[in-house]
Amino acid sequence: MFTRNWFEFKSLSDQPDFTSAKAAPLVSICIPARNEEAVIDRCVTYALKQDYPNFEVLVLDDNSTDGTTEILDELSGIINNLHHLIGKPKPDEWLGKPWACHQLSKHASGEYLVFIDADVWLEERAISKAIHALQSSDAITVWPKQAVETFWEKLIIPMIYYGLYSLLPAKYVEQTPKWLPEKLRKKMAPQFAAACGQFIAFTKSAYETIGGHTSVKQEIVEDVELSKTIKRNELSITMYDGVDTVNCRMYQNHHDIFEGLRKNFFVGFGRNVPLFLFMATMQVITFILPVIFLFIGNSFTQTLSAALIGIFLIQRWLMDYRFRWNPFVSLLQPLTILWYEVLGIRCLWDHFTGKKATWKGRDV
Repeated sequence: MFTRNWFEFKSLSDQPDFTSAKAAPLVSICIPARNEEAVIDRCVTYALKQDYPNFEVLVLDDNSTDGTTEILDELSGIINNLHHLIGKPKPDEWLGKPWACHQLSKHASGEYLVFIDADVWLEERAISKAIHALQSSDAITVWPKQAVETFWEKLIIPMIYYGLYSLLPAKYVEQTPKWLPEKLRKKMAPQFAAACGQFIAFTKSAYETIGGHTSVKQEIVEDVELSKTIKRNELSITMYDGVDTVNCRMYQNHHDIFEGLRKNFFVGFGRNVPLFLFMATMQVITFILPVIFLFIGNSFTQTLSAALIGIFLIQRWLMDYRFRWNPFVSLLQPLTILWYEVLGIRCLWDHFTGKKATWKGRDV
């Protein structure tokens, strides 16, 4: 699986810049922001530096309680194509991010809608390349190059991408596997869905066809559900990596990493307890036991364990090379797995006790 994705996972940087004999269609860059004072200035200023000739930037201030509002007021006062929108109170039947994105879509005038998170910053050719990619797909999603600075970021975040590369062929997100019987392809297509809400873009017609964010108004992992909805409607979505085009720093300390992943880790498995426990067990078998047997096993198990560890390290180092992460941190993979096991236990505790995670001052 990893080898296949290494060659088939496309990079947005490899896309040509958009060119057209006609006037460039308007693009709406939509940014939901709630309590983002640490990152919103960079997100907005980089979005405004795009070399694409026709775009608007809309930022929805989702009832922030920190300095986000003041920063956006200052920026919008000096920049013409920046629209600072004040979010309406969240209805009970909506979750926060889908509600913010829904409001943004109602104000967007573009033929293309690009949704990015407030902790994302774009290189100047990102939108041009994205619009070129949207000439052959109804929607695209980009997995940003993740900036990891603290020890915990370096330890935890790359594993998300390793899982992405190891579990689902990127090609199957774009097209349903041909080996499936033809009668099952439409029914099974949503099972091969994936997306990253840090950057997801649509043609306006595709967005309206799927019902926009209204279709995912109660979904914590709204990005994956949007991808599933796209495929249910027999539309197309293509995945790219964002090396040299789209950047993100998801979290800046251990508390935020744990709480941020706590809200969507179990949900990402469809709240399926048997599947969740099975995957947790497989993680231990795959990454922890070989290290143990390397030291206490017989010659056969030691050789097998060394081979498994070697295969994993080669894969991780290839990813470290692609995404420019520190390769030495990959040697701490057993610690990474133990951290995720602890996270999984907390998620199950939340599930069985009914306790909700909190993010940006809201229960999710």
